Amino acid sequence: MSETTASQLAVPASFSPAAGAVTLADAQPLIPLGPLDGRYRKATAPLVDYLSEAALNRARVFIEVEWFIHLCDQRALPGAKPLGTAEQDYLRGIVRTFGPDQIKELGDIERETVHDVKAVEYFLRRRLEAPDAPQALRRHGLAELVHFGCTSEDINNLSYAVLIRGAVQHVWRPAAGALADDIAKLARDNADQPMLARTHGQPATPTTLGKEMGVFAHRLRRQLERIDRTEYLGKISGATGTYGAHVAAVPGTDWPAVARAFVQKLGLTWNPLTTQIESHDWQAELYADVARFGRIAHNFATDVWTYISLGYFAQVRGQGTVGSSTMPHKVNPIRFENAEANFEISAALLDTLGQTLVTSRMQRDLTDSTTQRNIGSAFGHSLLALDNLRRGLAGLDVAPAAMAQDLDHNWEVLAEPIQSAMRAAAVAGVPGMDNPYERLKELTRGHRIGAAELREFVAGLGLPAEMAARLEAMTPATYVGLAGDLVRDYVK
Repeated sequence: MSETTASQLAVPASFSPAAGAVTLADAQPLIPLGPLDGRYRKATAPLVDYLSEAALNRARVFIEVEWFIHLCDQRALPGAKPLGTAEQDYLRGIVRTFGPDQIKELGDIERETVHDVKAVEYFLRRRLEAPDAPQALRRHGLAELVHFGCTSEDINNLSYAVLIRGAVQHVWRPAAGALADDIAKLARDNADQPMLARTHGQPATPTTLGKEMGVFAHRLRRQLERIDRTEYLGKISGATGTYGAHVAAVPGTDWPAVARAFVQKLGLTWNPLTTQIESHDWQAELYADVARFGRIAHNFATDVWTYISLGYFAQVRGQGTVGSSTMPHKVNPIRFENAEANFEISAALLDTLGQTLVTSRMQRDLTDSTTQRNIGSAFGHSLLALDNLRRGLAGLDVAPAAMAQDLDHNWEVLAEPIQSAMRAAAVAGVPGMDNPYERLKELTRGHRIGAAELREFVAGLGLPAEMAARLEAMTPATYVGLAGDLVRDYVK
């Protein structure tokens, strides 16, 4: 065959919309750029009410409305007095009815203002001036209470705080807790199921499947306890955190007290000392804990994946799906692999959020603004991973026979209890117990031994009869220590 030169090779045409392909960017409905709003939408949809752009705008409306009502309740400005029930219901109804039409209207306003929070202010002022607004709200000058004394970050930090709290407490935390509960149940159900342990990938002192699952349940629940203690902080103190505009306009009001009461009324922790922004340290703390939970769950996914490869778990449900496009016999552990990848993406995003948000140049820069728009993605990938991990676990059955076979092929793991018994006998004064570790090392290292060899060795040691009988009756499957009791005592 003659040698083919480069000039003889056909060069394929490049593929791009410019080359004649249909442009997808303007398709209706819009085609998602990322998987969270595409193929994985069903799993991540619950976060939309908390961590989407539309949810952020609704929260901004909520904060502006509640600040308006609070200023009136506190009589913080001359001429402001508590609103009646009808007026409060009207204002809060703006939040309750905030939907697709309002999202579009707000978007239209923002295209004019080129400022998202200012658009919210104008959106609300329209409602106060509307013909159907209660007469008391249409009083001349009262609309100036909207956004009074506020910088955009006063509204944004409180909006993010209530949204993130809601996303964690109502969406992410239940899913994460359900995973921990699933693993805890797996642990309790298999507390006494003997299993060969592997340290450094090598056969090691046997354990039980339940104890190993219990370790993960315990680790995950500890992280959840930390997350449950999260403080969600907020501020509403003006352009540089000094209440400067507030005091200049109305010096007689105790503005820190008004601000503190408002933040606490939202169920948040008041941050009394800030620049223009709330410092976001609490967010960094939360994201570190959520990322750590994900890393532990990632470790769980890789361990279960390995146990599946060893045959300790059988993938028995959902086998109507295609496992491999070419190998009909395969059922791939795709749920665990999907979980691994999405926990990794989530952790990377959470780490970046935590690193970026704790830094702001002097009194303000906007790095936090664009960064926080990715909070939904960070939690979305975590929620997707949790969903896949739970679905993967639901499709597994424990395979005791495979575990028993592995244990029976590794009798050398009993070298540890034998040499430990020899040490105890030596301390008790029994002669002939010298160098137990070295003697067991010589017997077992580099050799495949079975029950007969070990029992012969024990019989020739001269151990006390009770100790010798106990060791001779021991098998790899019974050498599990207190594993089952540990599960029963500590995994509820």
